[in-house]
Amino acid sequence: MSTLFTHFFDKINTFSPLEYNFTEGLSSIALMPKTLYFYGKIPQNMSKNGPNQLPEKPKTVAIVGSRHNTRYGEEVAYKLAYELGKRGVIVISGLAYGIDSIGHRGCLDASGITIAILGTRIDNIYPKKHLSLAKEILDKNGAIISEYAPKDLLEDAPLAPGEYIDKKSKKREINQRASFLYRNRIISGLSDIVVVVEAAERSGSLNTATHALSQGKEVFAVPGNITSPYSRGCNKLIGQGAFPYTEPDDILRVLFPDEYLKNYQKAKKCGLIGDTDVETTILKALSEGFRSGEKIMEKSNLPPEVFNQTITMLEIKGRIRSLGMNNWGLS
Repeated sequence: MSTLFTHFFDKINTFSPLEYNFTEGLSSIALMPKTLYFYGKIPQNMSKNGPNQLPEKPKTVAIVGSRHNTRYGEEVAYKLAYELGKRGVIVISGLAYGIDSIGHRGCLDASGITIAILGTRIDNIYPKKHLSLAKEILDKNGAIISEYAPKDLLEDAPLAPGEYIDKKSKKREINQRASFLYRNRIISGLSDIVVVVEAAERSGSLNTATHALSQGKEVFAVPGNITSPYSRGCNKLIGQGAFPYTEPDDILRVLFPDEYLKNYQKAKKCGLIGDTDVETTILKALSEGFRSGEKIMEKSNLPPEVFNQTITMLEIKGRIRSLGMNNWGLS
């Protein structure tokens, strides 16, 4: 390992995907990686409550998107990653500029575990400006993984997709554009769900989504402004059948269906389920003691026009009553 990295990383670990329960799913994807290299820790199975229950693989979500994100994309990616990290969901991404790094950061800020998949050799952290982010990922029990062997191990390592022997120099080289696209199949292969936050029409993130669909994974895309070039890829994915992402609960509901079913049944018994998700959000806010329309909008992130329309319908249906001065209560 080069001197540049010795102060940041421990030794490079080599393994087959079949050696870890966490990575064994890669054995069923197209072009299964023969060998993987990593720094840090590969997550082990988490035990369910109860002595007679089998261990459960940690939940995983890939957050990917444009390297040239907007403020909107940053807010969405960070909030999702933070909420996932809080719930113990492992966030997977590619350490790249933009949405990838924001996803890692949000998870780390929530004291969660995140994993970065490189499209470069394991001893060539890219981009270099993310060395400190990579170090923090390792410090907080995450991992950095690549299928591209370090320079010290090239002699005995098998060729990985995107690698070739240069005819003139006889040296082993990487087609960098191809390697990042091949890397995407590992990101999706390790994930239960892939969320594309922002993507142009021709984006590597769409390549990740394509891999995910071929692997039978669920794909969510964040809808965006139809005039924004960084939302065209996401809007196109939704038009092709991807689930629209609107809030962290969209993902958590899929990952933890039993928990959300119990919460739904409990809320239904208390009369807190509306005819729409927005109605339910307002009813739950009222049940928690919020009375002011302004406070409910602030808590629920509802635009005024949506809140006003919904509050009117709830009042017509007799679900709520006006307390005056834009204050409301349950009927």
